[in-house]
Amino acid sequence: MSFRGFSRPNAASGMGVSDQSKSTYMELQRKKGHRYIVFKIDENKKEVMVEKTGAASESFDDFVGSLPENDCRYAVYDFDFVTSENCQKSKIFFIAWSPSTSRIRAKMLYATSKDRFRRELEGIHYEIQATDPSEVDLEALRERAN
Repeated sequence: MSFRGFSRPNAASGMGVSDQSKSTYMELQRKKGHRYIVFKIDENKKEVMVEKTGAASESFDDFVGSLPENDCRYAVYDFDFVTSENCQKSKIFFIAWSPSTSRIRAKMLYATSKDRFRRELEGIHYEIQATDPSEVDLEALRERAN
């Protein structure tokens, strides 16, 4: 059976990736004004969609505050920093957010869809799997980026 011309969803989870998710990520990657993007799986559409974007002026605390306390999400964060040689750099982090208090079904859905979704986002430098806010702190990003 041929699927030519169609975006084939992940066989394990059935999740595709919305065009909006791809284009919004490209905007972040090209520095057009997003500090972060939070993505949510829309189970009805069987697609990963953009839930929220953060303006370039938003802080890391704004980003962490946008992650739901009891539900899973994917997110990308554009981390700007200065190296020990005093060079301004930027690294893009992919965060798989799966709090221990979220539903088992949600954890499974996000876990089985993650690799395919992550592959759609070219240019990711680092990946973090987090189950609680302490695993997504600014110091952890700083350590990984240097």
